[in-house]
Amino acid sequence: MRSFQLRNRVNSKSVDTDTSHNGMDPVKSQQRPGPAGYRSATNFAYYPISRPAKRSKSNLIIFGCVLALVALISCFYLFSTGQVVDWNKRYGIVIDGGSTGTRLHVFAYRFQDGKAVFDFGEEAAMRVTPGLSAYAEDPESAGASLNELLEFGKERVPRGLWGDTEIRLMATAGMRLLDLDVQRRILESCRRVLRQSGFAFEDEWASVITGSDEGVYAWIVANYASGTLGADPLKTTGIIELGGASAQVTFVSNEPLPPEFSRTVKFGNVTYNIYSHSFLQFGQNAAFDALRESLVSADHQSSAKSTEKGGVSLDPCTPMGYSHVMAAGSSSPGSFTENKDRLLSNLQPKGNFSECRSAALSLLQKGKEKCAYQHCSIGPTFIPKLQGKFLATENFFYTSKFFGLSQKAFLSDLMGAGKQFCGEDWSSLKKKHKSLSLKDDDLMRYCFSSAYIVALLHDSLGISLDDERIGYGNHVGNIPLDWALGAFILLTSSSQDMQHPSWISTVIGDDSPTLLSLVAIAALFMFAAWSVSKWRKPQLKTIYDLEKGRYIVTRVRRS
Repeated sequence: MRSFQLRNRVNSKSVDTDTSHNGMDPVKSQQRPGPAGYRSATNFAYYPISRPAKRSKSNLIIFGCVLALVALISCFYLFSTGQVVDWNKRYGIVIDGGSTGTRLHVFAYRFQDGKAVFDFGEEAAMRVTPGLSAYAEDPESAGASLNELLEFGKERVPRGLWGDTEIRLMATAGMRLLDLDVQRRILESCRRVLRQSGFAFEDEWASVITGSDEGVYAWIVANYASGTLGADPLKTTGIIELGGASAQVTFVSNEPLPPEFSRTVKFGNVTYNIYSHSFLQFGQNAAFDALRESLVSADHQSSAKSTEKGGVSLDPCTPMGYSHVMAAGSSSPGSFTENKDRLLSNLQPKGNFSECRSAALSLLQKGKEKCAYQHCSIGPTFIPKLQGKFLATENFFYTSKFFGLSQKAFLSDLMGAGKQFCGEDWSSLKKKHKSLSLKDDDLMRYCFSSAYIVALLHDSLGISLDDERIGYGNHVGNIPLDWALGAFILLTSSSQDMQHPSWISTVIGDDSPTLLSLVAIAALFMFAAWSVSKWRKPQLKTIYDLEKGRYIVTRVRRS
């Protein structure tokens, strides 16, 4: 038996003194002495021990290691990037590869009752120029243009969540105009960079999307923001976008649709049959350039309703007093040849809204005789009868905002504002809108844009001038009507992660602050380690050894 040194040696006399109250001697109190080696614990006392057992030292070492491990893990996830990681929050990144620039969007969302709730207040975006299509002559260099955007994304997403954050590149109109081989080489250059970004990425996540895709994604975000996504299809909101190079029309239709115009979208338990089409070259800027080209072309003088006298053409879409001579050299690159720039200086501004509207309608109806369907609203393109409410976005919104109209203004209000603008003298217009600091060419175009919108929505699509079903806007509440956001919503909502959130999300919960949650987890580890150490620690007991006639310390097994 291992003996331990006692702090105080106790003799029989001291025991007698301690137990005099009952008159019992520790030796005499035993009725039947046991055999040799028998130890009695009838009377005993506990005494402090001068040094711990070796097993206790081992347990302390194990306990210390567990604490250190928990501390290291907590510090890594909480402070490695200077950001507190909220494990219930997720992020997604969409790169919009537009024709004039590339924009990266960082979106945030979290799980609540097994569903994704998007945090639009944390959306962040960054844009670089030129667009990916500008690398047509040097496709291998396109990927490098993403580096600055990726650094921006890494600053917005906590490091601990990079590997779970999906990043997708969606290129649009500029890339669609390139040869397929050039598209492929540019995309591959981008994929090489995205593979090494640290975010979750697969090669098929970098692609060139169609104009129809853009329309569907815009429809998704509009109905999500309006609260109609996942509800009755007939109560959804249609989208009419007027961009710079193209226009998109997207809405739910109960008519039979040709396959090339039909899209099926499933959200939740509801399936939507959607008409979606992108009208290339019918965006506001492209249409304006086409109109100017028609005005300086002898073949289109009659359709533009202008007369030629002495080589001068009348321009009904430009306020009187405006000089095309100053603007001739500032036309869009590639829109006109030098000869057409010279002819443009011969245009004589007339400023007549009605004639400008007629000229715009001629552009929209061009090629209608080739319509292969029962009904074609714009050129030879099939469009079913519009159903439900509509939001007119992008240049529709910017034009109505310029004229000070509300989002619920009628087309008749826009028509009245356009007539007044087109009919005013240019010098008067510049003074009236001096505070806007617009370039002359941009200010002058509002005559055309107001007439073009009326020709597109009323004369072509059949929306009445006092129709209450249509509104103008680029936001619904605080949610921007951006197709990239619509793409993110659709992709995230269809993800299996929606139905099976990560285990750490379940542990932490929706309402628990991350730091406190991790502290609680660390405390559980500490308590478990302490319990194991306490359970394995031997129990020591001081007893009186009858054989040796003195007090000793012995180890007792736990039951």
